[in-house]
Amino acid sequence: MLALAGGVSLAVWNQTPRDATALLSLSLPDTSGRQQSLGQWRGKVVVVNFWATWCEPCREEMPEFVRAQREFGARGLQFVGIAVDQPDKVEQFAKELDLNYPALIGGYGAVELSKTLGNQLSALPFTIVIDRKGMVARTQLGPFKPDKLRSTIDSLL
Repeated sequence: MLALAGGVSLAVWNQTPRDATALLSLSLPDTSGRQQSLGQWRGKVVVVNFWATWCEPCREEMPEFVRAQREFGARGLQFVGIAVDQPDKVEQFAKELDLNYPALIGGYGAVELSKTLGNQLSALPFTIVIDRKGMVARTQLGPFKPDKLRSTIDSLL
């Protein structure tokens, strides 16, 4: 258990800038089945969150994402959720939460995608923050604490 906790703590913050071109070139369906390119948000601070409806820590952090999107969206912030889930479950949860940012469907393949982006433990939630230049500014394995989220956003807007 201690080894797992140590591994998680080492993986929580990765501050090595990396190019996010591959991620921004992806297109995934939304809950209606329409393909959405992540590249449509180039030039903004993009927070990509891998999550699932069955993931309790994911569900707990998402209301803060909704608040941050509402507060900072006009300044160039865009949250994007990539769900490791089924469209009908995502759509229902999005309505319950009054989700104000896109929820794209990555299915179970999204976990593999997140591994290529730094999620070495294949755990959820996993979040990637991309700066306006298209570089990965921060990754977060596990829930994003509100104060860390806000300080990260403030530093990039």
